[in-house]
Amino acid sequence: MLASCGGKQEKTTPTVEDISEAVYASGVVKSRNQHQVFPTVSGTIQEVLVTEGDVVKKGAPLLKVENEAARLTTENARLAAEYAQVSANSEKLNELQAAIDLARSKKHNDSLLLVRQRNLWDNQIGTRVELEQRELNYKNSLTAYKSAILRYNDLKKQLDFAARQSQKNLQISETRSDDYTVKSEMKGKVYSVLKEEGEMVSPQTPVAVIGDENEFILELQVDEYDIARVQPGQKVLLNLDSYKGQVFEAEVYKVNPAMNERTRSFTVEASFVTSPPTLYPNLTTEANIIIRAKENALTIPREYLLEGSFVMTEDEEKVKVETGLKDYQKVEILNGLTKENVIVKPAP
Repeated sequence: MLASCGGKQEKTTPTVEDISEAVYASGVVKSRNQHQVFPTVSGTIQEVLVTEGDVVKKGAPLLKVENEAARLTTENARLAAEYAQVSANSEKLNELQAAIDLARSKKHNDSLLLVRQRNLWDNQIGTRVELEQRELNYKNSLTAYKSAILRYNDLKKQLDFAARQSQKNLQISETRSDDYTVKSEMKGKVYSVLKEEGEMVSPQTPVAVIGDENEFILELQVDEYDIARVQPGQKVLLNLDSYKGQVFEAEVYKVNPAMNERTRSFTVEASFVTSPPTLYPNLTTEANIIIRAKENALTIPREYLLEGSFVMTEDEEKVKVETGLKDYQKVEILNGLTKENVIVKPAP
């Protein structure tokens, strides 16, 4: 930096150095697959089975919810299933089977009497009325036999259906009872238990926070005016309040397409390339997403730029320049200046 002899104007010459253009983003560190756990039923927490920091397997129970009505419903379904079993209604089937056997015997006896009466009639013994009476008796016994079989089959179908239906109801009830044990949907670490024993919960109430034990990501918020320039694969330079003075590197892997209407920002997810030795969910971060970078670029300080495309020489000549990349402090000059030119900082 040069200064005039009067000390009233600051001067400089363009510098050849590396420059990058970046988009600012703020956000938090999150465990990969970090999510809140919600119960599927309402009730009172009977027992909390984990504590913060526990590592759990997929399907591991986290807490139990108590609901007396659900327990009684399951017990009632079990009683109904036991009552509806076919074996429990064997007496009804045996009764109808006995009716079938009796009807079969009567049909057989009436058949023999009819054959005998027809033989007598062929030998001109007996009357026409007696023959017709034997035919009518046989038809009635045949109808009674078929009716007995039909009643037996109908009852068996009804009992089979009732048994299967009650068993399904019991399975549904037992499944619902199993819902009263809240389980982990993934292998991971319990980062927070949000409820205690005795508290009421519902499907709208989170009860725990679980995520990956060792892998962490960045969840960054990018302003809507900058989001069009952000793409997967771009480098991210960031710092963390917990590690002041250190710069870490990450890489964008996902740009969520939906804008948060309240903050007018988009969520961008990045994975760490270099990270500190220890990370925790919800650590705050500030980051720069590198949009473009260039080595050995001719640059000047941004405050020396006039109206976005002019500079002032030491001869007080206004010169038009073509600019390229810009960061928060420097701007690249593509045309209009050389590194030998001296330029003056505009008066505020």
